[in-house]
Amino acid sequence: MLVQPNEICVIQRGMRFSIDVFEETRGYILEVYGVHFELPDLGPIGANGLANPRDFLIPVAWYEDRQVPGGYTVINKYQGKLFAAKQDVSPFNVVAWHGNYTPYKYNLENFMVINSVAFDHADPSIFTVLTAKSVRPGVAIADFVIFPPRWGVADKTFRPPYYHRNCMSEFMGLIKGHYEAKQGGFLPGGGSLHSSMTPHGPDADCFEKASKAKLAPERIADGTMAFMFESSLSMAVTKWGLKTSNCLDENYYKCWEPLKSHFTPNSRKPAGLNGALLP
Repeated sequence: MLVQPNEICVIQRGMRFSIDVFEETRGYILEVYGVHFELPDLGPIGANGLANPRDFLIPVAWYEDRQVPGGYTVINKYQGKLFAAKQDVSPFNVVAWHGNYTPYKYNLENFMVINSVAFDHADPSIFTVLTAKSVRPGVAIADFVIFPPRWGVADKTFRPPYYHRNCMSEFMGLIKGHYEAKQGGFLPGGGSLHSSMTPHGPDADCFEKASKAKLAPERIADGTMAFMFESSLSMAVTKWGLKTSNCLDENYYKCWEPLKSHFTPNSRKPAGLNGALLP
């Protein structure tokens, strides 16, 4: 498979694979245990929307019949540890297979965005490309979510991602462009982790701009592709990520420090909310 920038690929459990790159490359990998990725249930959306089955591509049949003097090193992961074995024949010498257990790829530009056209936010699940379900309905082992270019037209609404905390661990990454909720300091190839029940949301600059902006239809995230690995399980950062990489932003939390309180506790009808009561 030739996987271009802004595309993803899924390699199924038990498949042998190798990766060749053409130039300096950055990427993200998520390993899921026990279940497989599938398209999310569309519910009231119906048959069309989000990632459509027709846009997922699988490779054509191909095999390699050759031997290499230096041999091949086949690395397997077993119970959390890596094991290596040598062989002189190609691991890709399977002439054919039967069934539909194949790797596949998907171009994120083919994602059909669903969005609010009146007011308020729709649930972020509308941006789910693939999900790996758990035994609990509505709670995933892992979701792969993207935030592609789209129109923002919601009225009487704070349009950027709202401030929240939930039961999911959220690992955010940026493939290209500038993430709408944090335009500075969050670069392509980087990532952020907000663990379960950790409050988070747009930085102070994003909040101020969005709060004062005229709510006319506008393009959001043009030239940008941000994504999220979301899981009901806890994620841990490796020692390499915390120390060895020397890339940890220890001042990340300061992007929220300038936020000010805008509560009006004595008002039962805040301006601009049509009489809606705040909790």
